[in-house]
Amino acid sequence: MKIKPVILLLFGISLLLLQSCASENQQSPEKVVIDYLQAKINRDGETIQKLLCAEMETYLEREMHTFETVSDAELRDTVCSWEDGSDVVRCEGKIVASYGQEQTEFPLGAYRVVEDDGEWKWCGEAP
Repeated sequence: MKIKPVILLLFGISLLLLQSCASENQQSPEKVVIDYLQAKINRDGETIQKLLCAEMETYLEREMHTFETVSDAELRDTVCSWEDGSDVVRCEGKIVASYGQEQTEFPLGAYRVVEDDGEWKWCGEAP
């Protein structure tokens, strides 16, 4: 019977395609950190909660309100890098925000990430 090898081949190709799609849907640790910082300055609680690791869930309210008293907050010159196998994403750039008439810059730094159920999550600042 020649049908069995063809079925096995099609099955194998299907598995490879599914694995490829799953990998494409997973965000990189660098993208998660940038998306988290953007959600934080936008006060986007839903996205913050989605990207926050379980360990930091008790700080959700604080994270949502961090930039509540500023206006025109934005990420500038943001570049993040992650070394495979590490739990730290290092970012260059800054958050620029206005407090009344004064513009303040917050330099970006290093952030801890964890993989939880196949997805990267932001887990606070790193040393």
